Amino acid sequence: MTALGAIIRRDIRIALRVGGGALIGVLFFLTVVVLMPFAVGPDLALLKRLGPAILWLGALLASLLTLDRLFTADAEDGSLDLIVMSRTPLELTCAAKALAHWLAAGLPLIVATPVLGLLLNLDGSASLAVMATLLAGTPALTFTGMIGAALAVTLRRGGLLLAVLVLPLSIPVLIFGVSASQAAIVGPVSFGTPFSILCAISLLSLVIGPFAAAASLRQGLD
Repeated sequence: MTALGAIIRRDIRIALRVGGGALIGVLFFLTVVVLMPFAVGPDLALLKRLGPAILWLGALLASLLTLDRLFTADAEDGSLDLIVMSRTPLELTCAAKALAHWLAAGLPLIVATPVLGLLLNLDGSASLAVMATLLAGTPALTFTGMIGAALAVTLRRGGLLLAVLVLPLSIPVLIFGVSASQAAIVGPVSFGTPFSILCAISLLSLVIGPFAAAASLRQGLD
């Protein structure tokens, strides 16, 4: 547990320092949400209807933008080889790194949602509903994205491959995240059904993601 805690603290410090990537994701999320009202126009009703989808799409793209740094820093300084050869199970290490990435890059997006919701004409209850769905769904984006990041770090120019691999896996999360948000705001579908499926996807990604990422790292570094 000490080794895993050290990995989490180290990765959070790397992500939060200047150029670490976490701030880039938040700024990108802010930019997407701020630009959308200019693209949609002055129709406040339309903006409110599209608000949850805009917030979810911004969170997805911001998460994708920072995923390539999940293993890149370790590969560049050589510590990835030490992590793979460590006595700590690689699956647990991958899970710890994904948790650190979510705390540094995913959680700030959720915290910023109520403020950005005001730009999209969302009231307090609607912003809270979107926050709840992002809290349930963004771990799935991180843990499924970790699989693509593990594959990309072992390949030349793998950053381009990362988006191709991760985006199809993120579609179910996006669908049920937006559906649950819309159900909480305008109905008529029950909020519980899509939200439960979203939680199930996150739990499934928590189980599968570390094992798939660890297998990809072992295969790629052999």
